[in-house]
Amino acid sequence: MTRRRLLHNAAGLTAGGLVAASLRGALASPALAATSLDYTTPTAFAAFDAAYQSGGQGPDNNNEAGALAWQQSYALRSFVVMYLAHGDTSYLDRLISNVDIMLTHRDSERGVTDHRGLSLPAWRTMNPYTLGVCELTDASGQPTLEIRSGRNHADTAHVTVTHGAGDTFSLVVRNERFDFTDTFDGLTMDPSSADYAVKRIYDDYPGTILCTAHDQDRGTRPAEGTYDMFAQPVILGVHTGMITYPIASFVRIVRSDPRLKDDPYYRGKADEYLAAVEAAVAVHDDDFRETPDGRGYYFWPKGTPVGFDGQAQPTNQMLALGRTVLELAAITGDPQHVHRATALATMFKAELIDQQTNGVTTSIWHYFPTYSAAWEGYGKTGSAETDISMHKPQYFEANGYKNFEDYSHGAIDVDFAALAHQHGFVFTHQDIARIAATFTENLAAVDTSGVATVRYVVNGTGALRANPLGATRWMALATADPAIFEHCLDIYADRDTQPTPTSGTRLLGVAMLNWGARRAARNGRGSPPAWAPAGGNPDRDDASGPRR
Repeated sequence: MTRRRLLHNAAGLTAGGLVAASLRGALASPALAATSLDYTTPTAFAAFDAAYQSGGQGPDNNNEAGALAWQQSYALRSFVVMYLAHGDTSYLDRLISNVDIMLTHRDSERGVTDHRGLSLPAWRTMNPYTLGVCELTDASGQPTLEIRSGRNHADTAHVTVTHGAGDTFSLVVRNERFDFTDTFDGLTMDPSSADYAVKRIYDDYPGTILCTAHDQDRGTRPAEGTYDMFAQPVILGVHTGMITYPIASFVRIVRSDPRLKDDPYYRGKADEYLAAVEAAVAVHDDDFRETPDGRGYYFWPKGTPVGFDGQAQPTNQMLALGRTVLELAAITGDPQHVHRATALATMFKAELIDQQTNGVTTSIWHYFPTYSAAWEGYGKTGSAETDISMHKPQYFEANGYKNFEDYSHGAIDVDFAALAHQHGFVFTHQDIARIAATFTENLAAVDTSGVATVRYVVNGTGALRANPLGATRWMALATADPAIFEHCLDIYADRDTQPTPTSGTRLLGVAMLNWGARRAARNGRGSPPAWAPAGGNPDRDDASGPRR
């Protein structure tokens, strides 16, 4: 019986049990392709790469809408992974051509600034990721009241001011993207009045737009009219991490391989890129925090125009930057990088919770770290000055946001853990084996038609995903359990229609399948494919030597 049939027979059963057992028990049977394309080959990657690049999602975009962080970063990572799979330096050359363009989009190169007015060597972002700000002016054109919205897609929002009797006015705040409206009637700019605009809007929080108001100390009523809201430019740590991680990996690969290091071209690029990566990561130095027991994390200072200013960032966002820190620690041995890599790994390991699934120990964790204000929940203090957050003065006050991580955001977390283990930071082989079991026992599933998919939440709950192609981003854990590669291959091969390269994650997915197939061949799970390079240790990601 083929592995596909085993999984089909298990359809509709629990996340673990028969599904996980069939994953482990049928590794010798290759997946049956639903299409003629073999996703484990350079030919497949080349087809995906050409289609993806022709779709207008190349490195020429800036990051103001997140294109570099959530598209090009995966393309860069795919070139790294393809090099690791095949040892062909043309993939490193593809990375270099893209990175050279992307470095020209840094704020310092473009001459643009962030919300603080600083032009720094990193990539700012705006709509839809940051808070919207609308500056209301008085009859003389001077700023008098600032309205901020905690909803994303702020560039579709606007504020309409109408005057009432005396010095009163009304505000209608509208977000077109979400079809949300908040109305505030009978406001005044008199701080001693019960209808003082800042106080009334504060008392009404959260509403639907999540509005906050900030007095500009003019004491004058806003002029009538409609004012557009604009998302503020912020350099997000998660974006810096996503963009710089594959660049840092390139540097490490070059510096760890004598043949690449001795090549003046690659050595020169590695030196250039290391300086660029270190400068970008340093932009977030002031955001790093540490608990008394040595758990490191990244923090959003209060007043930063993001939804959770004044508190710890979500786990996946800080670990996106943490992967770059791990690479820098491995490349340079710099005490600060080593300390922070250790502290971040210590934090994430402390967040892991053992869960028994069908007698197997898995690891689960929450979207927000358990020491964060958002996880605990918090309420308004009565004053913006003493609130935890300027822009989100209360959040799930009763019990906090205690949802477990989802499989997509969690892919960043598990890649961090695998990289930490690879570089010898905190995580043991047993730790990685338990996180790998999270995939095989809790996430891996098939639908009622026998098509491979995954569940949404790392504890094995949530609906089956109709579009699970991003699951390949868990494949760094295949070193602990090859069944992860097998299931990810089935996710691609089971599609009745060939997946199209509409996103960088799918391009990375094909690269990961190439890497997984090479590793499986090296471990004796089949004959080496014709493209497989000779030699090397399949458990090291930089094992393959260069080929030209």
